[in-house]
Amino acid sequence: MIDTDNETLHPEGAAAVLRTTQAVRERAAALLARARAGQSSWFSVNDAALAKAAVEVAQVTRSNYPKLEIPYHSRWRHFEAGGVDRKAQLDAFLKDTAARERARTWIDLAVVSVLLDAGAGADWKYAESCSGQSFGRSEGLGVASFHAFMAGLFSSDKRQPLRVDAKGLRGLALDQLAAAFQAGPGNPLVGLEGRVVLLRRLGETMAAQPEVFGPEGRPGGLFDALISPQGPAVAPTAEIQAHEILTQLLDSLSGIWPAANTLDTVPLGDCWRHPEVRGPGLTNRWMPFHKLSQWLTYSLLEPFEWAGVKVRGLDALTGLPEYRNGGLFIDADVLQFKDPAVAKARWTAGDELIVEWRALTVALLDELAPLVRAELGLDADRMPLACVLEGGTWATGRVLAQRLRGGTPPLNIVSDGTVF
Repeated sequence: MIDTDNETLHPEGAAAVLRTTQAVRERAAALLARARAGQSSWFSVNDAALAKAAVEVAQVTRSNYPKLEIPYHSRWRHFEAGGVDRKAQLDAFLKDTAARERARTWIDLAVVSVLLDAGAGADWKYAESCSGQSFGRSEGLGVASFHAFMAGLFSSDKRQPLRVDAKGLRGLALDQLAAAFQAGPGNPLVGLEGRVVLLRRLGETMAAQPEVFGPEGRPGGLFDALISPQGPAVAPTAEIQAHEILTQLLDSLSGIWPAANTLDTVPLGDCWRHPEVRGPGLTNRWMPFHKLSQWLTYSLLEPFEWAGVKVRGLDALTGLPEYRNGGLFIDADVLQFKDPAVAKARWTAGDELIVEWRALTVALLDELAPLVRAELGLDADRMPLACVLEGGTWATGRVLAQRLRGGTPPLNIVSDGTVF
């Protein structure tokens, strides 16, 4: 048996603990208990409003999915924006491609698109010429990244445009991404520079790990790293745990995050200090989230399943602590500011208020999920957390934000395009 306390005295051991969703959940729950006891400097918890929030989420879910056939919360939903089946457009080009290569292609697209998905700002829009529609926020980022992928922006081999590789990402220029996303002075995209830096870092990181990403450094190499690479087909009994996907992402991509959160030289990524978080050894006072890595994991569930792999243990993943889910609890009056003036201030991801808000969001999503299922008459098998989010909490957060503030979040967060 591993002595966890002893392991956490060393940076690598402490980082391994902080890269688990168990650590995310336990520490988030502890901060929620502390807030309920009146010990938070920032929030009061109005538990009476939680049931009302569940009713609202259930209503939005029924409106979005009347038959209650709710898909996973995933980047693939944004590729369906405006009622267009863009995956079918991609698959039409892959019809003669071997099963494993199709899986790699889907993963290539999902990874690069998720890493481009953070707050776009209220003023940015993407005009899709082929559909005649215009999209903003997450849908716009999804549609824009889809077309950039289809145009071969992320491939170094123009004879094989439908791929992402290390050389292509390392050579990506800011003006290329700006043009692909139609960004400019009249159509400003928040955090554009941060997105380019992130993709370049991804290219460097993949190139340095051919054992995971293959000789060309492709995100799709994750499929072979996690599923036996022998043979062109996938065994009909192939299965994987959702947390295994997340662990592989955290272990192999930890170096891409620009946040200066490290233990010695070990990068922690989306993991932030909070003075009241407790843990053994070097993990003390660190609150992990790994939101973008978990969002990516959610977005890889379907590519693995489409390739014939059964993904189990979906609810080992946590809810996503971003401004739609977090905004839901503020706008539904579950979380109340002790000082209303904080809503007018500007904050960064590392500020104690934001770290705590995100932690409370994770813990409250776990409490809200069974209430939503009860309202809809569904069990956890039919409605795992991935579907509660999609149905769901993310959509309701957007609805409430639109109703109360024209769509803007309840807190003003300075974004570099890598957390929010």
